[in-house]
Order: sequence, then C-alpha cells, then structure tokens
Amino acid sequence: MQLKKPINQLTPRQLQLLTAINSFQTGQYYSPTMAELASELGISRSTVFEHIAELRRKRLLSTSPGRARSLNLTSKARELLDQLADNDRDSPARSPAAIPLVGTVAAGVPIEAVEDTQPLSLRSHFAPDDNIFALRVRGDSMLDDDIRDGDYVICRSASVANNGQLVVAIVDNENATIKRFYRQQSRVKLQPSNDNYSPIYSDNCRIEAVVIGLMRKF
Repeated sequence: MQLKKPINQLTPRQLQLLTAINSFQTGQYYSPTMAELASELGISRSTVFEHIAELRRKRLLSTSPGRARSLNLTSKARELLDQLADNDRDSPARSPAAIPLVGTVAAGVPIEAVEDTQPLSLRSHFAPDDNIFALRVRGDSMLDDDIRDGDYVICRSASVANNGQLVVAIVDNENATIKRFYRQQSRVKLQPSNDNYSPIYSDNCRIEAVVIGLMRKF
C-alpha cells in the first residue's frame, strides 16, 4: 500500500525517533529527554538534537524552551503514526524476522530517503534486529561494487562509519544517497564506483546507516 505524505518526507532515523518518542510517552506518560532518546537508539545526543530540529521544522514535534521533558508530537505526527498503524493492519501478517522496506535511496543524484513502508522477509539471511532495514537502489553510480539499479541494499542504522565503508548518507539535511564514505580534513567525500559519476563533497553530511547486504531479483 502506498503511504501518503508526510511519511515520504522523513529519513529512516527520523521515523524511528518519532516512534520512540510516541512509545515512551505511551508507557511513561511523560516525554523522554535527549539523553534517554540517545541511549534508546544508540546514537549521540548531538545526532538526536539534529533530528529533533528537523522534525520541528517539518512541524511533527513541538518543544517548550528551558524544559527537559517538553517534546510533544503534533497532530500531524500522530496522523502519520496512525497511518503507519493502519497500513500494518491492512498488510499480511509479518514474520518475526521480517525487515521493513522503508523506501528508495539514490545511486546517482540524491533523492528523498523514504517513500513507503512494507515488509521484506529476509529470514534466511539476517537475524531480527530493529536497527536493520532495506532500501531499493535507484541509479547506477555504484555499478563497480555490483550494486545495480533495482537492487535492495540491507542496512544497519548507524551515525558513524569507517573510511571506505558503504553508507547511506543524508546530504544537506534532506537528500539520501548510497556511496563509499571518506572523511577528509574539513569535509566528507562520498565516492561513487562508476567513472561516469563524480564524487560528492560536503561539509553537511550525516550518516544514517552502513550497508551490510544486498538482494537482487532476476
């Protein structure tokens, strides 16, 4: 089932953060702190702060200055989560080992990270893990790494990566791309593996995930 906006405006981490805030408020009856969210998701406080700022910009979260537990989901955010829940109810029962397919990632010009959500069962290849998800590749900039247009890359959420690792990176806070990651002195280089494409250099780049697998349908 195709989901409507604003879901396709979110990165996987932002969607994960919204869900974590909602779950915390449901269980504890008050809002989590930045530190609690960082601990829950296994990321740094600065990364949480960046995502919170983006979610506020997208009018999905509101906060009260000077208060530690002031994160609140807006009506727009609750509508989004209700939409996801409705989609799950309409979908066939998921295997416990299913991995969520959360959208499409560019292997050429960066595009929005998330377009829809549906189950992708990879039980025989990957253990169940809430931090694992799949993305469909669009483009051929990673062809020499044998990653082709239409492939599915299996990713693990991460905020850091080693030089040379395949990553899903968010460029300029809104566009996602898959490339090899290299940190330079004052910027990041995202290296394609196709001579027809030039590297992307950025001083505004955030790691969302590292690529840990590949699936192709013939």
